[in-house]
Amino acid sequence: MGRIIGRHRRQAVLASLLSAGAQAAELVMYLFIGWMPLVLFRGESTLLARLGLGSAATQLCALGVAATLVRVLVTFLSYRADVSWRGLGQDVQHTWRSEVYPHAQRLELRHLEDERTTRLAGVLTEDISQLGNFVATRPDEVIRLATCLLGMIPAYLLLAPQIAWIAVVPVPIVVWLSLDHQERAAAGHAASGERRAQLNSQVINSLAASATVKSFRGEEHEAVRLEELSNEYRRSSCRTDRSTALYAQSLHAGAATSFLGTLLLGGRAMLNGALSPEAFSALIVMPQMVIWKLTSLGGTVEQYHRTLAALHRVEYVQSLPAESPGEGRPLDSRRVRGEVVLDRVTFSYPGREPAVRELSMRIAPEKTTAIVGATGAGKSTIAKLLTRFYAPQSGRVLLDGQDIQALRLDDLRSAVGFVSQDASLFDGTVEENLRYGSFDADRSDIVRSARIAQASTFIEALPERYNTVIGERGAALSGGQRQRISLARAFLYGPPIVVLDEATSAVDNETEAAIQRTLHWFSKDRTLIVIAHRLSTIRHADRIYVLDQGGMLVEEGTHHQLLARDGLYASLWSLQTGEPLS
Repeated sequence: MGRIIGRHRRQAVLASLLSAGAQAAELVMYLFIGWMPLVLFRGESTLLARLGLGSAATQLCALGVAATLVRVLVTFLSYRADVSWRGLGQDVQHTWRSEVYPHAQRLELRHLEDERTTRLAGVLTEDISQLGNFVATRPDEVIRLATCLLGMIPAYLLLAPQIAWIAVVPVPIVVWLSLDHQERAAAGHAASGERRAQLNSQVINSLAASATVKSFRGEEHEAVRLEELSNEYRRSSCRTDRSTALYAQSLHAGAATSFLGTLLLGGRAMLNGALSPEAFSALIVMPQMVIWKLTSLGGTVEQYHRTLAALHRVEYVQSLPAESPGEGRPLDSRRVRGEVVLDRVTFSYPGREPAVRELSMRIAPEKTTAIVGATGAGKSTIAKLLTRFYAPQSGRVLLDGQDIQALRLDDLRSAVGFVSQDASLFDGTVEENLRYGSFDADRSDIVRSARIAQASTFIEALPERYNTVIGERGAALSGGQRQRISLARAFLYGPPIVVLDEATSAVDNETEAAIQRTLHWFSKDRTLIVIAHRLSTIRHADRIYVLDQGGMLVEEGTHHQLLARDGLYASLWSLQTGEPLS
């Protein structure tokens, strides 16, 4: 619990005291309420008379006023306790998110790619919410239960030791019933949840594939499958419901038996003079309070285990190594010439053959260099090495003669812009997406960058132009429009080196030709590295490197030089364009 609460221990102590105080006050309230029937039916209480309350009417009135005042106190303390626990739960969530999310943003790319995005998102949302929700509710229940037990057991041992056993015996029985039911119910709910997930998946898949279902006359087949899954879900849920109903009735029976036993044995002791009426009236309600609070123990234990599992997942994310953006040699991006050299670089993904092996190439400053090759030739891997998303296992990547592994990461990424084929946009306006990374850019610069990327025409046609909300991941735009916004964002960022990894693959030929013209203008004072599968994209590059499987460099030269060699590049060109090699 201390690991979850962290630095909020003082707030947890205050909430605990409020919960304990509220429960203690509630016990006192029931003490007064328990005495009221005694006075009403037996006449004045000797104990109350000793306190100066003479007549039965006076005693009854005093007890009613006292119970009312204590009820007000219970309400106030319970409200304060509830607010404190819920506030603590929110603070715990906020603290964990504030610590874990920035760390997750700085995780090395290999860990982000190894972990499912949905799993990381689940840790940052559902798991952290589980921590806060547990703190907001369950400790309050446990403290109230403990207060009841700490009040009941000494009270019975001091005031009615002869019937203490009838009050205490049900406690371990109810604990066992609660834990046993929770264990069996957990398995039943898991099985039922699996059946429900299968049923929901079938409904969604069949509706999403409605055209296929209709074209192959599969309506009846889908209806039969759905009926079978629905029956399995019904049978699984019925078994769980029967177990829950049996548990609830067992608790009712246990509580009734305890109450009747206390009433019978305590009543006999009172009639025999071994137990005072005041003590009997005060004690009779306590076991019932404890038993009903114990019924939630199984759920509390289950939530505790779920919370521990969530905590382990959160701490696992925290334990993953993160990038250190501020460490290393400083680099002034304004003085970067833009020469990039790969010196005998080898890199392989875990469990795979090397994506690039002993690769050496020089990318000239302020020129356009293209890297092409078949699928799996390591082109995108080179882009990730240049941006230091990955580090080579051997060899070096040099920027203006400096090993990029020794440079400050933030400075390096200020100098090297990256546009991937997967145009990542955010749920916001067009302008917010263009401004990302250049947060203080002027509107005129934003418009100019959009014009360079051939994006201004379709942006001006949008309902709110630059203020149009484009939805999650740019869902309101086409693939080509998303890529052009991604290009415009890189142009606005304006680094001395720009890496385009299939950045125009989703645009049409006319738009690509227009972008090529603007890229030629854009690259005059910067180094442009274009990774492409479509060779028409890079035919005007100053230098073209051709890679084969395993990241082996097999050819280099200009477009016309490579065609004249009649090698791999020429065959790829002929395959894509249909032009003969001769």
